[in-house]
Amino acid sequence: MVKLRSIELRAAESAAAAEFLLHIWGLAESERRPREVFLRGSGEFAYLIGIEEERSPSVRSLTFECDLEELKALETRVRASGRPWRDVVSTDPGAGAGLEVELPEGEVFRFLSGSGHLAPVRNRDLPRQLTHVVLSSTDAEASASFAEEVLGFKVSDRTVGMVFVRCNTTHHSIAFARAGYSSLNHVAFEMEDVDAVMRGIGRLRDAGIKPVWGPGRHGPGNNVFAYFIAPFGAVIEFSTATEQVPENYRTGTPKDWTWPPNRIDQWGISDKDTAAIVEAEKRFRFVRDWGVR
Repeated sequence: MVKLRSIELRAAESAAAAEFLLHIWGLAESERRPREVFLRGSGEFAYLIGIEEERSPSVRSLTFECDLEELKALETRVRASGRPWRDVVSTDPGAGAGLEVELPEGEVFRFLSGSGHLAPVRNRDLPRQLTHVVLSSTDAEASASFAEEVLGFKVSDRTVGMVFVRCNTTHHSIAFARAGYSSLNHVAFEMEDVDAVMRGIGRLRDAGIKPVWGPGRHGPGNNVFAYFIAPFGAVIEFSTATEQVPENYRTGTPKDWTWPPNRIDQWGISDKDTAAIVEAEKRFRFVRDWGVR
C-alpha cells in the first residue's frame, strides 16, 4: 500500500516555525539538525514535516512510503513517462531508498521503501499523520492524469475547484486545485476525532491565531476541517474523519458537489478569508534539488 508520509519544506527562520508547530500546533520533535528540524505525530512515521533553513520558502518534496514491489512497478512507469527522475537513498529520519520524480508542473514526489518506523504515541491532541496535501495547479487535469497513469493513483472526485486523488483507500491523499499557478496549496494534519480538531482550534485561539476558514465539513472526502495560516506562511489544516472509499468508488463530477447559495461546505457555519488564503497559497513553490537526501 502506498501511503503519504511527509512533506519537506524550506523556510526562513525555520527554528521559529518549528517552535510554533511544536508548542502551538501540537507536533512532537523527532530530530533536530544544525539547519533542519523534523517533527512527528502520534503515528508510526519517523516525521510528518521537515523544515530546513532557507532564505526563500519552497517545497523540497512530498514523500510517500511503499513496498519494494510497488516501487519497482512505479520505476517502470516513470522511466516510460520521460519525466525527470532519479534514484535516491534518504538521509532523513526513517531513511529508506527509492526514487524521486518531477511532475509536469515541477512538483517533486519521493517514493521510499524500507523506511524505519517509531512506536506510536498515546496523545489525543497530537496529529496522527498527514491526511492530505493539496497542490495549486495551472492544469489540474494534466497533473491528475499523470498521477493516475504514471504514479498509479486514482481520481476520486472532481469539483469546480479541485481534482481529488487517492493512493490507497483514503478518499484523497493529494488534490490538485485549479488555481492558475503552481504551488503548495495547503497541508492537512489528521486528528484523532472532531473533539481533537476543536481543541486544536481553541489552542490556536489562545495563541491569538484564528481560523481563516472553519470549522466545517467538506463535501468530497466528508472530512471535518479548520484552516489556519501559520506564522511561517503556509496554509495548514486540522482534519479528521476522511472518507474511506472502496475500489469501485464512482468518480464524482462537479455536478455531484453543488451547494445552496452562500454556502461552500456542508455545515455553512463559518466564513472563509479567501484573500488571505490565496495570498498564503502562493508562497511555497517547488524547487527541484537533486542533492543527496
